[in-house]
Amino acid sequence: MNPILTSILMLTCSNVFMTFAWYAHLKELHSKPWIVAALFSWGIALFEYLLQVPANRIGHTVLSVGQLKIIQEVVTLTVFLPFSVFYLKESLKLDYLWAGLCLVGAVYFMFRAKL
Repeated sequence: MNPILTSILMLTCSNVFMTFAWYAHLKELHSKPWIVAALFSWGIALFEYLLQVPANRIGHTVLSVGQLKIIQEVVTLTVFLPFSVFYLKESLKLDYLWAGLCLVGAVYFMFRAKL
């Protein structure tokens, strides 16, 4: 399989775990002490790292670290938006569109030599 596609798919799965580790405790454990939330989040984050580290190693065979980082940011916003709206019941804001457009610009600048 293409290393870029493999990396993107693994980073996407990793980011789902990361998003839950970082934010699910706000909904599920809001009445618990912060240490409980931290331990819960660390448990989830283990699975994130088990995907993220090999994804970056695979991606780095053909991409620069900067390109990997920009891909991660695009994946983060792509995963976070539905999580925020559907899981946390946050309102959909036009700011997500503006942030997404800024990331499109970032992708262009990081990958323009390959275009």
